[in-house]
Amino acid sequence: MKTNFTTSRPFLFAATCSLALLLSCGNSNGQSQQNSLTPQTFSQKIQQLPDEVILDVRTPEEYAGGHINGARNMDWNAGNFEEAIAGMDKNKPVMVYCLSGGRSAEAAKTLRNAGFKQVYELKGGMMAWRKAGLPQAQAAASADEASKAAMTRAQYDSLVASDKAVLVDFYAEWCGPCKKMKPFLDELANELAGKVRIERIDADKNEALSNDLGVVGLPTLMYYKNGKQQWQQMGFMSKEQLKSKLK
Repeated sequence: MKTNFTTSRPFLFAATCSLALLLSCGNSNGQSQQNSLTPQTFSQKIQQLPDEVILDVRTPEEYAGGHINGARNMDWNAGNFEEAIAGMDKNKPVMVYCLSGGRSAEAAKTLRNAGFKQVYELKGGMMAWRKAGLPQAQAAASADEASKAAMTRAQYDSLVASDKAVLVDFYAEWCGPCKKMKPFLDELANELAGKVRIERIDADKNEALSNDLGVVGLPTLMYYKNGKQQWQQMGFMSKEQLKSKLK
């Protein structure tokens, strides 16, 4: 029986291309996951590499509040990241981080697409770095001044030990979802006055407290009754979703 190669070849070609594409995507994802490093490994990598570039892709205000020693500030939200990296040596290793990992993941993807050979991300960002107790360089205010302005754990415990239910919103000025939630949090504070007390705490200005409470991403909401935490959720919530959880 004569085989119809004319009919079978397109199918064979399509299958081969699909397999190649799948393998290519798998390798890309694997590289990204492999180069996402824990704080300890990220720190060790900095020591091992001779001429790495460390990029802090947070805002200048976040950078001034504490950053990894030797890091260069290159704000991802400024909108000119691709232009900023255009003059960099693509053969040099690049270490990139943000506060919790979202912006640095996008920055790392952009760097790889631009042809940078070695790109390493800090898994969990500066939040994980600080939680691990690793050193950071300070700019602007001193550590003593920052600690005086920050809320202590004792003050926080006193805050949530209210007769009213208390909803605490950990936020940051640069955080997009936090900005979206602020207007209806203010509305709910008025609507639920006498029943629920809503407090917003700037995570950047309260690093020690955020670390102590296990805040690893923003926004993070914590709900208390009689000083006991009822639930905790990280990420954006709509006004309707939040109201239903406060009932």
